[in-house]
Amino acid sequence: MSTVSVVTLAKGRPAHLRNVLRGLERQTQPPAAFIVAVMQETPYDLPEVGFPVHQIPVRGRELPLAAARNRGVAAVDSDAVVFLDVDCIPAPDLIADYARGLSELDGLLMGEVLHLPERATLGTWDYAGLDAVAERHSDRRGPPASGIEICNDYRCFWSLNFAIRRATFLATGGFDERYTGYGGEDTDFGKLLDRSGIPIAWIKGARAYHQYHPHHMPPVHHLESVVRNAELFEAKWGYRTMGHWLYAFKVMGLIDDTPDRPIRILRRPDAADLALTGQLGHQPYTNSASVIRAIEARTDAGAAANAPAPVTA
Repeated sequence: MSTVSVVTLAKGRPAHLRNVLRGLERQTQPPAAFIVAVMQETPYDLPEVGFPVHQIPVRGRELPLAAARNRGVAAVDSDAVVFLDVDCIPAPDLIADYARGLSELDGLLMGEVLHLPERATLGTWDYAGLDAVAERHSDRRGPPASGIEICNDYRCFWSLNFAIRRATFLATGGFDERYTGYGGEDTDFGKLLDRSGIPIAWIKGARAYHQYHPHHMPPVHHLESVVRNAELFEAKWGYRTMGHWLYAFKVMGLIDDTPDRPIRILRRPDAADLALTGQLGHQPYTNSASVIRAIEARTDAGAAANAPAPVTA
C-alpha cells in the first residue's frame, strides 16, 4: 500500500487526541492524512504538523461511532485506512507495518494493543517509558509471533486499532449506521466481513498504546445502548451479540434477557454497580471476566445468606 490515512473518532479527551497526533508525527512512514471525525459541537485546537489534518463534524444524539467511521473513510482518497481510537497512541512503525501487511493480504488487519495506567501519559512521555508500564489485556490474545495470522471467528474483531484497504471497505458498504451509542457496531461489521468472504487477521506489530480513561467493564454506564444494539443485531442476524455483557447485566439484576422476548431493563446501575465495575487509575485496563466472577460470588453469597435454615429433629 503506497498511501495510508488515519481516521480517529473523537468526543472530548483533547489530551488523548494530541497524544495520538504526537505519535503520528513520529511515524517512520507518515500518514497521507489524519482525519478526525468530531462527535462534538466544536472542533479541536490542534497543532500544525507535517501532514494534512482534517476535522469532519459528525452529529448524533448518542455516540455515532458507525457513522463517524464511514464519514472518515469518505474524507480520504488513500489506498488504505488505519482506524485508531482517540485513546490509542501509535508506535513509530504502526503505519509502515499496516502498509506492508495490506500489500500481502486484502482483508482487515488488527495490530497489537497494550494498555497504560493513568500515570503513563501525564506530562511528557516517550516510547521507552510506555513500554516499561504497558500491559497486554488478559481477555485478549496477543499478536502472532511473526507475519499475519487469519482469525476464523469474526467475533475476534476489535475496533481500537485496525486497518483495511479503502476500496475493500467501500465495497462492504461500511458500518451499519443504525447502531448508535456504545456496543455492537464493530461485531456487526466483523459479521459482515465474514459473510462477504473478507478475511480478518492479526498482524505482528502495528502496535498502539491504549491511554487510561475512567471506564466501566462490563459497560454498565452504557446499559441502554448495549441493550438496544444487541436487539438490533438479533433482528439482523438472528441472535444476540455482547452475550458476556448481557449475562453480567442479568446477574447484577439490571435486565431480564429471556430468550425470544425483548430485553427488559429492570433498573439503572447504582453507586455499588459503578464501584464494582469501574477502572481505577493504577489499572491499565478493566476485565469483564474478573468482574463477572465477583458478581457471581456476591450473588451466591446473598443466596446462601437468605436460604432457609435446615430443619432439625
